[in-house]
Amino acid sequence: MKVLIADDHAIVREGVKQIVKTLPEVSLIEEATDGNDAFSKICNTEYDLVILDISMPGMSGLDILQRIKDRNIQTHLLIFSFYPQEQYAIRAFKLGASGYLSKDSAFDELAKAIRKIAAGEKYVSAALAEKLIFQDSSMDGRLPHEQLSEREFQVMILLSKGKSVMEIANEIFISDKTVSTYRMRIMEKMNLKKNADLTMYAVRNKLIE
Repeated sequence: MKVLIADDHAIVREGVKQIVKTLPEVSLIEEATDGNDAFSKICNTEYDLVILDISMPGMSGLDILQRIKDRNIQTHLLIFSFYPQEQYAIRAFKLGASGYLSKDSAFDELAKAIRKIAAGEKYVSAALAEKLIFQDSSMDGRLPHEQLSEREFQVMILLSKGKSVMEIANEIFISDKTVSTYRMRIMEKMNLKKNADLTMYAVRNKLIE
């Protein structure tokens, strides 16, 4: 079994590595300290399990998930992040993740998630499972960003981080005109007017650091 651990914190990588070493038939454990390095390794090595942080230098974990989906790369992915499950988990699953766990979880739960996903199953915590069951039953109580499409959400996060339209276009390989169209839709759906409003919203809802 080949495993990639992608996280920019060395202490997290080491802790995860100790758990991965307990898995049977592990033949390779590699590490990546930023998103660009992680995606490059995923493109060049057929990993059986990839453990990804969301917030890394370069590409984010969600950006990597989107590109893996676009390229139809087959691997099992666990998102292991400081962000609470309710912030990103549903989008991660829609993009093909096999599990999502916040870093405030106990390490025995992480071990359980890793073993389950390595066996080809999904891992969903009890609290998140309840949210997944009821998320489509009503629009009441949904935050504005939860109404965005996956691509709109991706553009919204990049805009909220201060990226320009041209920078976003180059980063996600679409035209600047298309980015501008997404920006307009985002502002309409979220009832906001300026990029600064997006940034304040994203920080307030713990979507960016």
